[in-house]
Amino acid sequence: MWAAIAIVIGTAIGSGIFIVPAKMVRSVGSPALVFAVWIFGGLLTLFGALTYAELSAALPDAGGEYVYLTAAYGPFWGFIYGWTQTWVAKSASIATLATGFFYYVAFFFPKLSATFYAIPLPIGPGGHPLEIQYGQLLGIALILFLAGINYLGVRVGGDVQIVVTAVKLALIGALIVAGLTWGQGTFTHFSKSIPANPGGVSGFFAALVSALWAYDGWNNAGMLGSEIENPQRNLPRALLVGTSLMIAIYLLTNLAYFYVLSSAEVGATPRVAAEAMQKVLGKSGASIVSVAAMISIFAALNGSILSGSRVPYAMARDGLFFRGMSHINQQFRTPGACIVLLGVVSSIILLSGRYDELATLVIFPSWILYGMTAASVIVLRIKRPEMPRPFRVPGYPAVPIFFVLVAAALLYSTLLNSPRESGIGLVLIIAGLPFYFYWRRRRRAGI
Repeated sequence: MWAAIAIVIGTAIGSGIFIVPAKMVRSVGSPALVFAVWIFGGLLTLFGALTYAELSAALPDAGGEYVYLTAAYGPFWGFIYGWTQTWVAKSASIATLATGFFYYVAFFFPKLSATFYAIPLPIGPGGHPLEIQYGQLLGIALILFLAGINYLGVRVGGDVQIVVTAVKLALIGALIVAGLTWGQGTFTHFSKSIPANPGGVSGFFAALVSALWAYDGWNNAGMLGSEIENPQRNLPRALLVGTSLMIAIYLLTNLAYFYVLSSAEVGATPRVAAEAMQKVLGKSGASIVSVAAMISIFAALNGSILSGSRVPYAMARDGLFFRGMSHINQQFRTPGACIVLLGVVSSIILLSGRYDELATLVIFPSWILYGMTAASVIVLRIKRPEMPRPFRVPGYPAVPIFFVLVAAALLYSTLLNSPRESGIGLVLIIAGLPFYFYWRRRRRAGI
């Protein structure tokens, strides 16, 4: 169970808490609204975790949402989930984390932010040439290294996850204590605002996208269902304990940031945590928190590769993906081909954009599927009432319905505010349709 909790916390608490408060305060303008977004996003995430807890206890198989959507809607929607996770959502999540890692390494080696090569085509953000930085090459090396670690076995990956998550939480705890006990901090920062862009409802949803990126990963333990001991008990516990701890950590961390820094200072830096600790402890404080951020992101990357590689394996096992992806390495008992595939795809996506663009690329397709998965609780209650349910969603059906409605509003707002990233996600999802019909035909023919 502790490895499963470590995957929930360790995968979700990655780069977001060290970076996204800057974009959030620029979007809504005031610390009070930033906290409102964090709380709203946390409650939404908790509602999602409660919903997933019922599904994971009833269907504790490897693959997570792939298993739930297949059971509720049929193999087509299970395939759409697995395809989207493999080629867009999970791979872009890994790419975003690796980008955040190099942002903090660049604190020590600023030349990593320099452009290595510019592709002279209008395929970058804003229709500009796509610039590739030296730090992105470092990010690719880190992804491939962790893919190699997870190739060696789920026990190795799980043990690494427990250790680095414990270290990460200790360092974040030290950051919170140092910030809130700093003699020159002031709570007057919480009453001062800056001009919001875009502000209003659009600004709230733009900030919510950033917050949900920081929370994203809470569902990852479900992907390892069959590899977790006593999953009917341990999976719901891991989801609920991990999500609740995450909400508390994020609120306390932001409290420390805004106690030390003004809204203008938070909004002006891409490395909020380092800026805050530089004020508290000087240059050494910024160095320490940069190391903490790198450890945090390292843990999140490890958990993402560990859990995400099980999705294409589950699809291939069911005959709905490349046949070679169903192979289990006989020595290490891991889906080695899927781990390699996820590492390579993530490395390619890493080159496609900067941190904010990549985070949006994760959230848009992910929340299409999160919303459908939450709705599947209702579908399965109707379709399969006899199914054993060791855990049931409290507040059913209001909790999953609220989750689905907010997911729909979030998707609409993101599509309007970030059409490039949303469009990329939709195109990649649609690209999977001919593959599905081809593999389904082969499966029916017994090929």
